[in-house]
Amino acid sequence: MMDEVTVSKTRILYTKDLSKSFKTGNVEQQVLKGLDMEIYQGDFTVIMGNSGSGKSTLLYALSGMDRPTSGAIVYETADREQTRVTGFDNDHLALFRRNHVGFVFQQNYLNDSMSALDNIMVVGLLKNTDRKKLAAKAKDLLTRVEIGNEDWGKFPSQMSGGMQQRVAVVRGVINSPEVLFADEPTGALNSQNTENVLDILSDLNAEGQSIVMVTHTIAAAERGNRIIYLADGVISDEVELGPYVGNYRDEDNPKIEKAKERHRKLKSFLQDMGW
Repeated sequence: MMDEVTVSKTRILYTKDLSKSFKTGNVEQQVLKGLDMEIYQGDFTVIMGNSGSGKSTLLYALSGMDRPTSGAIVYETADREQTRVTGFDNDHLALFRRNHVGFVFQQNYLNDSMSALDNIMVVGLLKNTDRKKLAAKAKDLLTRVEIGNEDWGKFPSQMSGGMQQRVAVVRGVINSPEVLFADEPTGALNSQNTENVLDILSDLNAEGQSIVMVTHTIAAAERGNRIIYLADGVISDEVELGPYVGNYRDEDNPKIEKAKERHRKLKSFLQDMGW
């Protein structure tokens, strides 16, 4: 039997002594406390933790949607060039997000006055000026998430919650982000729509999309290969699950034993974390 080979990963961003505080009156609450962490290309990284642990605060800081109080967030390109985004002014930070980052929120935040296609196009046109090529890409992505051309012209009020979130996922990846961030992307969906959106994220990751997702459910966490547990603003521990191999409850899954092993490993890890 061949020895197991450790695969070297390419780092795409890291933090150094990252902290975030909020002040209410004379009371200051430190939510993130000197975090050092790394995110790797092609990983589906899941951030978990109890309510108030700082999960969403960390996600917003990493994505450039919010600024930390102190510390550094550094992105790295394939040639190891480093970009310290915490040193950017607001305009440069907005430009960086546009060119390098995608985001899927718990609430989809679609524009009510725009169709499904236009909600995606308006984001894509911020980076891509070739409207024809962009429209073709948007339509291809919509088709891949099972939204056919008969629905491209629908407004959010005419869509189900699941369809709205699928449009939001396409909007998040239309500019081919280096990292797709997702904050409880299935938190407002029923079980079937949750499964559909998670399938889309898994497919994107299998194609090489780096994803960082916050969730509070085991079902969503199982889609990740790396789980980071946050408690009181610090990283308690993490676990590597390996690639997603399907639902451990699906008796027709040819990799069901591997799926069950991943499920047991995740549950054991979360129990150790006091989750």
